[in-house]
This record gives sequence, C-alpha cells and structure tokens, in this order.
Amino acid sequence: MNMKRVIIVGTMIVTMSFAGTAWSKSAITPIPLAKWSIISMNATEQREQNEDALLRALNQTSDVALVRDLYAGKSLRMIAEANDGDIDAVIELQVAELNKQLDERLANGSISLEQHTAQQAELTSLVTESVNTSYLSI
Repeated sequence: MNMKRVIIVGTMIVTMSFAGTAWSKSAITPIPLAKWSIISMNATEQREQNEDALLRALNQTSDVALVRDLYAGKSLRMIAEANDGDIDAVIELQVAELNKQLDERLANGSISLEQHTAQQAELTSLVTESVNTSYLSI
C-alpha cells in the first residue's frame, strides 16, 4: 500500500473519530442559548441607559458625535467643556459603573474583599485621570 495513502486515510479516521466525539457531546442546547439571549438583552438595555446618561452629562446629541470627538483626540473633559457638559457627572457615572463591576466580581469570588477595598479606593482618582486623558496621545 502507498505510504501517502496510509497517512491520508489515517488522518481522516482520526479526524472523524474526534469530530464524532465532539458532536455527540454538543454543548449547545436551547436553554442556555435562551438564557444568554435574555442576559444579552438586559445588558444591552443597561448599556444603552448608561450611554444615554453619559451623553446627557457630556451634553452630546448622539453617540456618533461622541465617538467622532474621541477619535479626533479629545478627552472627555475637553468634550464636556466644549459642550457645557458636567464632567463631575461623567466621573460619578463611571465610578458607579466600576463600583458595580467590582461588587459583581466580589460576589462571584473572582476577587477578595481586600482586593475589592483596595481597588474601590482608587476608582475616583483613576477615573478622574482617565477623563483628562486623550487616548490618541497614549
């Protein structure tokens, strides 16, 4: 028998055996998919509400205008000042969102209470530094 043919047939057999095993134990089921869809919808709605609050705080008319200004190299502080926005509200929104994420990480056990406390103590200064930074200059 031709050695090339043996290698090809052997490779096909191994591939089919692995694929058959993977297909028989499919992780895709309707229930997690439906659950994920609901979570995604809730996360999307929540993100839209946060974006609306951010747009209001920056006194921006649309997220397109915000993205355009950010791509132009403006910091959030520059955008707020140019549009008579409230930079303190922007900072509060971002700190609140990050606090929420830290609380979720603590509840999930991905960080300890000490890590949570240390990170929470730094949030306001990190966010304040962030709003003053143009990301094109980094």
